[in-house]
Amino acid sequence: MTKWTLAGSTALATLAFGSVALAGVTPEDVWKSWQDMSASSGQKVTATSETRDGDTLLVEGMRIEARQDGVLVVGEIDELFFTDIGEGIVEITMSDEYPLTITMDPDEGETKPTTVKILVKQPGLTMSAGGGDGETGYDFDAPLVSIAVESIDGVDAAVIDLVADLVFTGMVGTYLNGAPDAASDTRDMTTEFGATNMAVNVAFKDPESQGALKLSVSVADISGYSESTLIGGALMADLAAALKTGFASDGGFNYGKTVYDFSFADETENAASNGQADSGGFTFSMDEDHLAYAGDGKGVTMVVSGSQIPFPELAASFAEATFDLLMPISKSDVAEDFKLVTRIVDLTVSDVLWGMIDPTSQLPRDPATLVVDATGTAKLAFDIMDPAQQAVMGEASPGDLESLNINAVQLKIAGAELTGAGAFTFDNTDLVTFEGMPAPTGKLEMKLVGGNGLLDKLVAMGLIPDDQAMGARMMMGMFARPGDGVDTLTSTIEFKDKGLFANGQRLQ
Repeated sequence: MTKWTLAGSTALATLAFGSVALAGVTPEDVWKSWQDMSASSGQKVTATSETRDGDTLLVEGMRIEARQDGVLVVGEIDELFFTDIGEGIVEITMSDEYPLTITMDPDEGETKPTTVKILVKQPGLTMSAGGGDGETGYDFDAPLVSIAVESIDGVDAAVIDLVADLVFTGMVGTYLNGAPDAASDTRDMTTEFGATNMAVNVAFKDPESQGALKLSVSVADISGYSESTLIGGALMADLAAALKTGFASDGGFNYGKTVYDFSFADETENAASNGQADSGGFTFSMDEDHLAYAGDGKGVTMVVSGSQIPFPELAASFAEATFDLLMPISKSDVAEDFKLVTRIVDLTVSDVLWGMIDPTSQLPRDPATLVVDATGTAKLAFDIMDPAQQAVMGEASPGDLESLNINAVQLKIAGAELTGAGAFTFDNTDLVTFEGMPAPTGKLEMKLVGGNGLLDKLVAMGLIPDDQAMGARMMMGMFARPGDGVDTLTSTIEFKDKGLFANGQRLQ
């Protein structure tokens, strides 16, 4: 990955701020921006001294504290240098390493808190800042960042034989801390980051049980972004209120080649797994009206073994897996969009598993695929992120389903394939015709190829009794008709005139 040259560069000011950047920032501006940004997130930042020497502001003994849900995080950096390098740009350097302490309140019945001490190393880290009119933007370059656990509960990690570290190489990024809006107590923040590689290593051995765990993960070509509207730290304690006030966030993360290896063993049990992925990523978005998540992985393979698995090992792979969810989260008098997409393409499993199901190899072992792609519109009757409104609604319906589009359905397995698509609208004033369900209007087109052949094989294998197979064929005859091609059935399921029809024949 190409590194960015930071010191003396005016690219940040020119590209990120335009004419606003001409005002520039001073070392004091940047330091105050750090303090204000931390305070807006409910954190506390202090320093033992602040000294201006020529073009440089030296901040010594910086301490940052953050407490939430019984967890206190404290970071301490000995020295930070904020240097005015001209043209409204401030270069920031700091100590090559600093400690981070995480203290968790004791659980019920315990008196001693749990304390984890971590050492963060960042040799060669360089940052630059520019901006003006209350905005500050940062550009950073870190050749190496490592985060390692040094001790737990005050016991040296070496004594309990613990290794836990996270290492980034070639880490670069930018973020823009927008000017605060006094009227709404909000500020915008935008970030972009990347790294050539991330490596995770965890190893632990319990001297009492002789249990041992090892985990290693390597991820290449990492990149990500986020855009958020932040509000005062006190308001963030109530997510529903924060969303109403203006909190919003969206972002994404992508990665390249990923490899992992895991193993565990003690006196009675053991487990192991290893695998890799070619690429993947996820995106997220949340505001007052909507919540969205999406993720995908490509070229994934994995192998699992262990004492709880009734065969030597299980291997599986798939070409692609996708999940995409969009849903409304606030009460509305207008129908809002929703989406649910699930895709698993070309899934294969090892012959060992197939052998347990089909020892005589009667079933085709072609890769399996599952696709569900649905969109639609709905109106919510309450804010689902608000616990108080949830309690009032109780078991009542969360809202009205207005429309449903089945863009694609596909199930391909063991030589058979089912596909379909359709669209429906719903009359929420009629809950009688279909016994509590809003009366639908629309149709669904389905096609099944290889269904009878698969049924014959399942009967021959003894997995389905003859009488059940006969019942299944009767159902297919009721809802389907022969299509073009061998062993092909098609079906049109339609709701109209307050009735249910299959291939033009009224069933209800």
